[in-house]
Amino acid sequence: MDAFLIALASVWNDSGFAAFTMGNFAMVIVGCVLLYMAIGKGFEPLLLSPIAFGCILANMPKTGFEDSPGVMQVILYCIHHEIFPPLIFLGVGAMTDFGPLIANPKVLLLGAAAQAGVFVSLIGAMMLGFTVQESAAIGIIGGADGPTAIYMAAKMAPQLLGAIAVAAYSYMSLVPLIQPPIMMALTSAEDRAIVMEQLRPVTKFERLVFPVAVTIIVSLLLPPVTSLIGMLMLGNLFRESGCTERLSDTSQNALMNIVTIMLATGTGLTMSAESFLTVQTLLIIGLGLIAFAAGTAAGVIFGQIMKKVTNGAVNPLIGSAGVSAVPMAARVSQVVGQKANPANFLLMHAMGPNVAGVIGTAVAAGTMLAMLKG
Repeated sequence: MDAFLIALASVWNDSGFAAFTMGNFAMVIVGCVLLYMAIGKGFEPLLLSPIAFGCILANMPKTGFEDSPGVMQVILYCIHHEIFPPLIFLGVGAMTDFGPLIANPKVLLLGAAAQAGVFVSLIGAMMLGFTVQESAAIGIIGGADGPTAIYMAAKMAPQLLGAIAVAAYSYMSLVPLIQPPIMMALTSAEDRAIVMEQLRPVTKFERLVFPVAVTIIVSLLLPPVTSLIGMLMLGNLFRESGCTERLSDTSQNALMNIVTIMLATGTGLTMSAESFLTVQTLLIIGLGLIAFAAGTAAGVIFGQIMKKVTNGAVNPLIGSAGVSAVPMAARVSQVVGQKANPANFLLMHAMGPNVAGVIGTAVAAGTMLAMLKG
């Protein structure tokens, strides 16, 4: 009997149950809630479900994920060494039509205006006692760009990577819930019903020159973000060249899906109880919400200014798409506009500031990296 009890005790001590804490339990509950949001409610399931499952895995004790060679360690390595975000940008570039931005370049200003959320959050984080490097990484949440947020956190504040990544991706998935109330509050029914003129056709020459020119200009101005901008524009060049269909298809489908699984699962793996259940995490999540709301509001307000300047030719709703959540934010502009006027089709117009927001967030990140790193 004694031998049996000793063997039972040995099995218990070797199991994860012996080291399973209340913090682990709380984070498993968080993971289950995120799974419910992803699968039950349909909030960005392609991102949120692997994040949620990674969170559950991260809180299983004695797995050896952090120090034992294997796929989990490879995933974590690629998270912490900025490998996955540029690959995600390659897929985004291959999936995205830059034509609306090329056809109406003045909407670059809407993408720039929406970056106000980045700097609101940066200032707020510094006021709450975060270092300037940590504040810069937190601020990028306001751009609603998960890969750039991870890229910045890995370089500037790796100890906050989990909280920053989860906040960024959570708010990206909640775009359809967060943005409409802000958009409704800052526009009238007449504003939302404005029908914009059809965009001019964009030539193939313009489509080919644009990614090359943006890569050269931004890379020379802000070398720290060359990998992000370069991969974004390379993906778009694959899309537009007309002779690299296989590369474009791989970038926007097979590669994008593989890297999304790895990046999202790896993000979840950073959500261990020890690193996530802190006051800092709550502050980051709160600052992220403020940043995202401020970016949306700034875009709509600047849209109102453009409406006045153009004598009503611009629907201010497209300003909300200046945040970097492609193409979700553009779809929200379309949905809100069509509720006010069923004949309103804003999607392509909103894609201009949406693409500008991707570039703008990368530029904001590059500026802060150049000024603050080290």
